Amino acid sequence: MPNRSTDALFQLIHSLEKSEKRNFKLYVQRNSSSEELKIVQLFDALDKMEEYDEAQLLKKNKGIKKQQLSNIKASLYRQILSSLRLIKDEHNIDIQLHEQMDHARILYNKGLYLQSLKMLDRMKEVARAHNQVTYLLQVLFFEKKIEALHITRSMQDRAERLTSEVDEVNARLVMTSRLSNLSLLLYSWYIRNGHARNARDEKALRQFFDQHFPPGAAEAKGFYERLYLYQSYCWDAFIRQDLLSYYRYTQKWVELFEKDKFMIEVETAHFIKGLHNLLSAHFDLQNYQKFNETLHLFEKFSHSKIVQNNDNNRIQTFVYLNTSKINKHFMEGTFTEGLKLVPYIEEKLEEYRLYLDRHRVLVFYYKIASLYFGSGDYATSIDYLNKIINWKVDLRTDLQCYSRLLHLIAHYELGNFDLLEYLFKSVYRFMSKMENLSVVEEEIFRFLRRSFRVTPRQLKSEFQTLLDKLKQHERNRYETRAFMYLDIISWLESKISNVPVQNVIRQKFLSNSKRKAVEE
Repeated sequence: MPNRSTDALFQLIHSLEKSEKRNFKLYVQRNSSSEELKIVQLFDALDKMEEYDEAQLLKKNKGIKKQQLSNIKASLYRQILSSLRLIKDEHNIDIQLHEQMDHARILYNKGLYLQSLKMLDRMKEVARAHNQVTYLLQVLFFEKKIEALHITRSMQDRAERLTSEVDEVNARLVMTSRLSNLSLLLYSWYIRNGHARNARDEKALRQFFDQHFPPGAAEAKGFYERLYLYQSYCWDAFIRQDLLSYYRYTQKWVELFEKDKFMIEVETAHFIKGLHNLLSAHFDLQNYQKFNETLHLFEKFSHSKIVQNNDNNRIQTFVYLNTSKINKHFMEGTFTEGLKLVPYIEEKLEEYRLYLDRHRVLVFYYKIASLYFGSGDYATSIDYLNKIINWKVDLRTDLQCYSRLLHLIAHYELGNFDLLEYLFKSVYRFMSKMENLSVVEEEIFRFLRRSFRVTPRQLKSEFQTLLDKLKQHERNRYETRAFMYLDIISWLESKISNVPVQNVIRQKFLSNSKRKAVEE
């Protein structure tokens, strides 16, 4: 994947739809000053570029001097945003409330205090109905200003009511802020470190959670307070690999939106993230039926206007929906079939490369590598794993570690024994440095070290010995992550029975499906 341009103006222009570009041209050409002609010239030049290159830009546009470029770019950036602002999104509650506040201020500045207050009263109703507490506070402060500076006689006891409302809203905002802080900090912890590796990690996480958990938060009633409360519990459980609690709170997260359906349109990104985490919980717990039901719901939602008419929603839906589609093939053991998704995903990764964060791209690479590994194409799996290993980032140390381990096993499958000793030492050193070696991983490394000295006839018994040891740790919560990233049990069973690993997983899936059908 090419490096993403960091030029903000370039990114903004390339995010525009055709209709938005046309609207900008109409907006900026309302008169024909030389400055605006340069702005249009710069806009067209940047629109045609595939990668931002300032030297090439100046070379092909002689009318723009280097010393002018910074000011023209800043002006163009503002003009684009202004033109976009004129394209009203009637369904965006933020824009509606912002516009009404502008109208209330205009009326106030004209000396029409009572009309301004009526506008603010309508705003309060809309803000309360849509849980927009921050806007509600802005309205209340504006009301206080009007009452403090002018004798409006608009309502008896208005001062007392206003102060009471402000106190109530402030209390809600403090709770929401503290819970959203906790949720964000926990999510950041996971992005940097991955899952808790041992009891020490879990103890540190528990202390951190308790330290930042606000008093009275468990009894929170408001939409946003509960949203961030459930997210905080969700990340805490996920990091600790308490999968049942993770499922419980992702379910509450999604149910919050199902109860107040109008909030799906207000906070679409949070709803999409909730569906993603619910699907992940079903995947981790192997709840195939529930997984399919949620995936169907997500697929249907992805075609809605809420998603299709919003770039951010469309991109996030692509990421999470296709992650789940790959996971479905992992559950079913249909790795070769899952490879049909790869060209589309690659195409979209290129299309959205300006907007996707590195973490999402790395996760896709790992999942695609796992598809190829499961289908028996170890060489292509290595190609994708190399993209992760060679991408120098400080995100998801666990993903970096397991990419190296899967990379090592793929070379083992290909019989690249001349590389294995070097790779073995390199991977072991890396994982030790990251303090990422669990009991399961130590056993895998011991096996690989021994396998260099074992004859092909003895190898099957070595596989069986390793399988017996690893099965003892399958229910150990601190070892869960090893089995989540690598289905090492199925791989060993495939080596022992001498059948492709996807056949082993497929057979397990069919047997489990048949058993559950009988139980029902």
